[in-house]
This record gives sequence, C-alpha cells and structure tokens, in this order.
Amino acid sequence: MNQSMNEPPSKKLDNLRAGVLSEMFSFMTKSEEDMERTFAIIKPDAVERKLAGKILDRIEAKGFSIVGMKKIKLSREQAEGFYYVHKARPFFNDLCAFMSRSPVIVLCLEKENAIADWRTLMGATNPANAEPGTIRKDFAVNIEENSSHGSDAPETAAFEIPYFFSTLELV
Repeated sequence: MNQSMNEPPSKKLDNLRAGVLSEMFSFMTKSEEDMERTFAIIKPDAVERKLAGKILDRIEAKGFSIVGMKKIKLSREQAEGFYYVHKARPFFNDLCAFMSRSPVIVLCLEKENAIADWRTLMGATNPANAEPGTIRKDFAVNIEENSSHGSDAPETAAFEIPYFFSTLELV
C-alpha cells in the first residue's frame, strides 16, 4: 500500500511544500550557476556627451541584466583606490584625474559569459583598434577617454563590484 495514502492531510501538504521548495531552490541554484557578473563603468567622457542611454540600450540589447547601477562622482582618492593596480604605470595620474573630473555610471551586469561578452561589446581599449559596432569604436574620444571600463577576469570583478556596491544593492 502506498505510504502517502496513510499520511494525514497536513503531512501530505508539508511534503508537497517541501517538494515544491526543493524544485524552486534547484531551479534558482542552477540559474545562478549559469550566470556570471561583471563590473562596468560608463566613463566621464560618455556621461558628459549624454551617451549613457545609448550605451545602456546596447547593454540590454545584448542580453545583460543590469543588477546594479548608480551615477556617482568619484573623488580623486576613490579613483586612486579603484585603479591601484595601475599605480606604477605612467598613465595612472591622468587616469585618476579623468575618472574623478565628472560623474560616471557604475554597473553590475549579469548573464552567461558576462565578462567576455562585456569586453567584446566594449571593444579594444584603443578605439582605433576596436571593431565596428563596439562601444569604444562608436563613442570613444581616444585611448584615454574611451567611454567604458570592464572587468577583465572573475578575480577583477570580485574586487570591482563590491568596491561600489553592497550585496543589498544588487537585485
């Protein structure tokens, strides 16, 4: 005889709930495993020229979910902290001055292969070498004012995302 037939109705309901919750959790876990997050910045040159909407349109058109977004004005100290890995490079001071001169839009993006796909959408750092249709080819002023930033590896994204976002801000 089927054991569930002998269970009281409340026990059957508890088992049903447990099964449904298990399926929901399994689905959510699988979905989260397939997703990757990356960090992006719409840089001062693009914000100043009112290109943020066009860049955000391209991000969404490529299937990214925007799970965090803020318009902020970086202080010089915040820019130096964020770009600390480039401290010894000759462009460090100019980069920090540029990034702190006017507002930027910081983003946390999510999708499968987010890091690689965002870097493809941005294009080469030097817009002269970027592919047609990329953000940098279409919007960058030059190699220094190249309209966008993106994490280059999971380890970089793991530093960059929490530099600007708390977990409560990522939805």
